[in-house]
Amino acid sequence: MATWDELAEYIRAEYDVISDKPGELRLEYVFDEESDRTQVMIVVREELDRKYEWVQIATPLGLAKDCDLHRLLETIGQTTVSGGAAIMGEHIVIRHSLPLENLDINEFTDPLALIAGAADNLESEFFGGDNY
Repeated sequence: MATWDELAEYIRAEYDVISDKPGELRLEYVFDEESDRTQVMIVVREELDRKYEWVQIATPLGLAKDCDLHRLLETIGQTTVSGGAAIMGEHIVIRHSLPLENLDINEFTDPLALIAGAADNLESEFFGGDNY
């Protein structure tokens, strides 16, 4: 995989895309067929220095105003292998960025799964449910 278009085509074929805009896909990540646990994942094309294509994977946890940010960041630091926390708008998100050039599909799918799982756990612990 080397371009946004190739990655977007793969995502459309493999996941339930709930929003498709130029440079941005939102998908519903399903953890397994037996459970009703899902996570909304946002996959966005980014451009670094006007020449390098990157992809950013992000997922919301909840509103920043409703969270003990210090405890959340401590927990993320102790439990999360892939991704980091940020505040985007009013929401706390877990996000991870990858260069598209020479991207192997597992370099996308593995972080996607790790971030979805971490977000699902953190959302439950810090916000009391599955709102995203």
